[in-house]
Amino acid sequence: MAQHIIVDPVSRIEGHLKIEVVIDDNKKVIDAKSSGTMFRGIELILQGRAPEDAQQFVMRICGVCPIAHATSSTLALDDAFGISADIPKNGRIIRNLIFGSNYIQSHILHFYHLAALDYVDAVKGGVGVAPFVPRYEGDYRLPDDINKAAVGQYVKALEMRRKAQEMLAIWGGRMPHPQTIVPGGSAETVDGQKVADFLARLKELTDFVDNTYVPTVKAVAGVYSDYLSIGVGCKNMMSYGGFPQSSNDPQGADGFFKRGILWANKNKQSLDPEQITEEVKYSWYNDDTGGSKKPSESVVTPNVDKSIAYSFLKAPRYEGKPMEVGPLARQLVMGNKDVQGLGEGAYSVMGRHFARAVECSAIAHDMVKWALELEPGQPVYVPHVVPKKTSYGMGLCEGPRGALGHWIKIEDEKTAKYNAVVPTTWNCSPRTSDSRADFGPVEQALMDTVVNDPNNPIELVRIVRAFDPCLGCAIHLMTPDKKVLGEFRVY
Repeated sequence: MAQHIIVDPVSRIEGHLKIEVVIDDNKKVIDAKSSGTMFRGIELILQGRAPEDAQQFVMRICGVCPIAHATSSTLALDDAFGISADIPKNGRIIRNLIFGSNYIQSHILHFYHLAALDYVDAVKGGVGVAPFVPRYEGDYRLPDDINKAAVGQYVKALEMRRKAQEMLAIWGGRMPHPQTIVPGGSAETVDGQKVADFLARLKELTDFVDNTYVPTVKAVAGVYSDYLSIGVGCKNMMSYGGFPQSSNDPQGADGFFKRGILWANKNKQSLDPEQITEEVKYSWYNDDTGGSKKPSESVVTPNVDKSIAYSFLKAPRYEGKPMEVGPLARQLVMGNKDVQGLGEGAYSVMGRHFARAVECSAIAHDMVKWALELEPGQPVYVPHVVPKKTSYGMGLCEGPRGALGHWIKIEDEKTAKYNAVVPTTWNCSPRTSDSRADFGPVEQALMDTVVNDPNNPIELVRIVRAFDPCLGCAIHLMTPDKKVLGEFRVY
């Protein structure tokens, strides 16, 4: 007899995510749904405001991902103001250094403080107290020496994250919600002492990433090698590109991260943003909100009475297909040999963890070069004016969790329309039809998973957490009349 399993909410992620699966008599998942349970209304708040306010407001979408939103928003404003190609070298690099610092912090956060406790037996490691318990029981396999070391690294990782935040604050002023990522470049100047302070912290972080984080991920993957074939997903990979290395394409087509599409059949193609649409068939929005609409055209019209809907996430699609985004997608699109070396095992829970770890190391090493390219005393900012005629802007970047795009329409020198399509909206999106090929990436990754103990479904949360969901970005609660949409008891 088929059994229905609900995990609501999934803990140790950002925001509220509900996972529902149906398992057959062999305990294999035969149906899956990923549901965002709260509504995002930030786009509505921006309407009618000065366009320059956008990057400050959108950072409040999430305290974990503010740099990604500030970056995409500022790129969209640069585009709308017609100054994208004029950003000074120093301004471009400072933006990259702020963003790169956030990447390192975010990747360390994800492994050590969100995902690792699915594999590390903290109780056996001598810390059977909150936040290490309560937890799922069973299937903790790490040898005592690796397990003990990983438990000790939990606290060390907190210190390393603080170092990364200090690096960010050197150029951003503070974290979260820095003030220096602005249209036209940066509001922070360059001097030698800032570069030296930044590099000193970066060296310490790089040592931790290379000598602790990456080896620990490899050790966990070695013990949990079966998870190199669990959580496969749709296998369609997309990267917007990011960390621009010149002013040739400030959106990042010439960036440290490469822009492109890698299909499940291994065919590669260039990215065409015009092929991005948002579907809402199974989302709590009026049908005219989506229906293959482009992000620049989409509006936010919630409809909580829609009978077939099960999520406040829309369903972004590229050429009508679901796309996985994030570290695994980036590394496969750019042809990382270590990740490619996993073969089909790359499309898995452990493949995603490994891709994130090697990416963290690569960014840390490349940031040394970026910092040394700064030129003290040179401009960091180019002036701009808000266009008087109707204008449009698009900002594409790669957040730690994946492809992030912001779209703005300016009329009468005010924001007329704003839309953010975020990584977790791609990964945790609902289906667009009842065909398995049209399920969202996380939904597809859950399919065929064997849940050994339906009362203790640790396999399901391991799959979900490997994507590092951020529902705070994908959905946000706001109704003009302050109506309560739902109440949830969170454990």
